[in-house]
Parts: sequence; C-alpha cells; structure tokens
Amino acid sequence: MKWIKVTEEAIPETDGIRKVKIAGKRVCFIRDGGELHATSARCPHAGADLSGGWCEKQRLICPYHRHAFSLETGRGDPGQGDYITVYPLEERKGEWFIGIKENWLSKLFKK
Repeated sequence: MKWIKVTEEAIPETDGIRKVKIAGKRVCFIRDGGELHATSARCPHAGADLSGGWCEKQRLICPYHRHAFSLETGRGDPGQGDYITVYPLEERKGEWFIGIKENWLSKLFKK
C-alpha cells in the first residue's frame, strides 16, 4: 500500500463530494455527517460520475440510476450485485493521506 498526501483543496470543507485525480486514479472525497471518506469515482453499473451524486444514510447515491453504495464497505444495496472501491484514509498531524494499492507491475519495476 502506498500512502499519498491529499491536498487541502481535494477535501470538502462541508458535507459534499469533490473528485480529484490521485496516482492515476479518479477519486471522490466525500464528507458526510462530518466524516471523511474516499471512493472510486465511477459507478460500476453504467459508468456514471459519482461526484455528481449525493449521500443518504451513509450511502453514496449514483446520479444516473440511483444505485446506492455503502461509504464504509463500497457494497451496493441488496440486489445490485456491484460495489465501488473504498480507499483507506489516515489523518496524521492535521494532514490527510489516502492508501492506494500498488499493482504487481509497479512493485516489479520499482527502483
């Protein structure tokens, strides 16, 4: 796991969603009820941009077909059969870091 510092601009100050590109991935930073979460930015159902969605009951709602995903686990609601990636976040001395898994190729060619 590679930990990458998150810029202050990437994090919503109030409840909301902000999409940014980190380590080649599009990530949604979501503040919901004061808690910060990080998820993948594309809906696996139809490819919608999840940053245009909203949150209800600790779930991220897709703006296209209203698929809902847990902010904690990424699992879709029962019957959906899909999920989104949830990235781990750590706060260190007032700064936020996101954990991105490295694939085996990047580990192989790492100097």
